[in-house]
Amino acid sequence: MASELDVELSRIMDRLTAPGGPLETVPFRRHGQDLPMFKHAPPTMRALFEQYCTQHDVAEFLVDGDLRLTFSETLAQARAVAGGLIEGHGVKVGDRVGIAARNSANWIISYMAVVMAGGCVTLLNGWGTGDELANAVRLVSCSLVLADSQRAARLDGLDTGARIVVFDHGAPEVGLAPLLAKGGGVQTPLPQITADDLATIVYTSGSTGTSKGAYSDHRAVVSAIMNYAAQSLMVLSFLSEKGAAPSRQQCTLVNVPLFHVTGEVPLFLQSIVIGRRMVIMPRWDAEEAMRLIEREKVTYFVGVPLMSYEIATHPNRANYDLSSCMSFAAGGAPRPVEHVKRLRDAIPTGFPLLGYGLTETNAVGCGNFNENYLAKPGSTGPASRPLVELAILDDAGKVLPVGAVGEVAFRTICNMLGYWNDPEATASAIMPDGFFRTGDLGRLDEDGYLFIIDRKKDIIIRGGENISCIEVEQAIYAHPGIAETSVFGLPDERLGEVPAAVWLAKPGHGLTETDLREFLAQQLAPHKIPAVFWEEHAPLPRLGTEKVDKRALKASYSQRWEAAKDG
Repeated sequence: MASELDVELSRIMDRLTAPGGPLETVPFRRHGQDLPMFKHAPPTMRALFEQYCTQHDVAEFLVDGDLRLTFSETLAQARAVAGGLIEGHGVKVGDRVGIAARNSANWIISYMAVVMAGGCVTLLNGWGTGDELANAVRLVSCSLVLADSQRAARLDGLDTGARIVVFDHGAPEVGLAPLLAKGGGVQTPLPQITADDLATIVYTSGSTGTSKGAYSDHRAVVSAIMNYAAQSLMVLSFLSEKGAAPSRQQCTLVNVPLFHVTGEVPLFLQSIVIGRRMVIMPRWDAEEAMRLIEREKVTYFVGVPLMSYEIATHPNRANYDLSSCMSFAAGGAPRPVEHVKRLRDAIPTGFPLLGYGLTETNAVGCGNFNENYLAKPGSTGPASRPLVELAILDDAGKVLPVGAVGEVAFRTICNMLGYWNDPEATASAIMPDGFFRTGDLGRLDEDGYLFIIDRKKDIIIRGGENISCIEVEQAIYAHPGIAETSVFGLPDERLGEVPAAVWLAKPGHGLTETDLREFLAQQLAPHKIPAVFWEEHAPLPRLGTEKVDKRALKASYSQRWEAAKDG
């Protein structure tokens, strides 16, 4: 039975999306289907930037160290750089222009400028090696790459096929001057662009193989931004009815990479629409995050689950006033169920939230928050209204009933058009009827809440029995001495596969493998307990999206496994 909160939110969304309402939808034909699209949304990202930055005007938008910029100032800088890209660097509509840099105000201005110039902004992994960056540039044939000095040095001497322009961080008038040095500026005419023009390329994390470039048109990205804004408006309307609407400007801490879709769409681009201030952290540090939350009165925090957990369990937490932060959201990886209540207990003024979306869906998908998340901490929530359609499919693409486990699929106008220059991968991911197959296994309950069971390729089959890596990881995380863990399958001659676990203990905990085995014996069936444990003494390796790099861990430990058997 739907919760009282769900009923209230559904009522509000019905009102907002009704004919004549601010979120009214109209059909748009794609994949032979009529997909809902916002009637009043800006047609392009350029139009969105111009409309909302002008609307929010002198409100503060970007805080980057000592640099503070308003919405209007940011737009003006982006408009000038757009002219420089067109006149000075020859950028034309549809040209792929890469950005390879750490998070900064100038990264954001560069992104906006590329889009305003008509280019397709290509988000390169700022943590990548030189070869990884060069491969990504070549994959989509970037004509130009905007790089900070550190990433430019990694690309030095490598064949990318692109011209590289080096910019700096700090005051845009100085840092972005190289983008204007060849001419052009605010007076340079901008080309006509439409909703059908290419807008973005965002790379998949590469957790299942070579990273792919997911490309989207303006219609898809604008729709994704506005769907997030619709969720925010729904919640704001609910709080207003209860007399609990926030009285100050919303503010978020930027501690996830902007080149990842979570940093790009729900964090950065949505902030433009809802007038939210963004406080940029150059690198993650839990205590620095708490200092900034207190100083800047941050209202919304998002990161991989470990980030909010590090804040909740930090020994110096009581030294900081975190009461402004109403939401501690997680995305990019499953949040251990045990963490949900611990977060709420540790920081009672803020609710834990969980989102589930993918690079290929421009981050839209499902969301679970506040009381509903506390009631169903193992769920990623229902499909995000009003644009998202969610289904559980069997291998043949047939929709499965409530409770059945199958592949999670999304159909929405927000989905990517495909993987760049990879029609085979595109065809296997996007069905003829428009459903995008996520590769995740899940089930829906009677209220439409999604429960992720595991990655489709991460199920361990031990002697014919399916074992969910996530289930075993959740059980390990339930131990109070665990900081990080990753579970995967290893080959076994007798059983086919057996589960293995890599784990990192919290500082000061004398946790042993024997302790962990005894603990798991109370949590899991015997066949689900890992056959082998390896203790790590440093944080586990991560992908550019901050997910644990399970593929690399499995490859490394498979070699140890085989060597141990041979020995």
